[in-house]
Amino acid sequence: MNTPHQPLRLNVGFLLGQTIGTSRDFEFDFPRIRLGEDFSLSDFSGTARFTRTPQGLFLQAKFQGNEALECVRCLDIADHQLKMDFSELYAFNQRSVSESGLLVPESGYIDLEPLVREYALLEVPINPLCKPGCKGLCRECGQNLNKKDCGHQQVKANDSFAKLESLLKANSD
Repeated sequence: MNTPHQPLRLNVGFLLGQTIGTSRDFEFDFPRIRLGEDFSLSDFSGTARFTRTPQGLFLQAKFQGNEALECVRCLDIADHQLKMDFSELYAFNQRSVSESGLLVPESGYIDLEPLVREYALLEVPINPLCKPGCKGLCRECGQNLNKKDCGHQQVKANDSFAKLESLLKANSD
């Protein structure tokens, strides 16, 4: 089915001669998987279902895995779960090709790694946080305020809504 060096390479050639509507599920569960040279996920799992259609092999995939990311506020490393849910058509010929341009290889082996990598990268948050209420670092001494209060007065950045905030406080009194 797959090899340790290409864990997402699947033999789907047997589906080519099957009747339309025939499906096959492939289950994945890896403690760590490398997607390209510079990207890897831990606790990777999921399912890929290939269904024979008149145009090609229709893929419905659901995967999840964790990536360790640096929090943009406190710089601590925290795991973030990435969930990928996608579908693609691997066409039998150029006439049936979809926007993605995927074709069923003559060998009958499809490597899902490039697709999974692409969809996983789309799920990486732009500004990852270790937790929703992360307090960040002290602007004066650099102490992680989630771990310990350093006692410095935390001055808010020059905020264009500061005047509105003061009006709200005045109205609540």
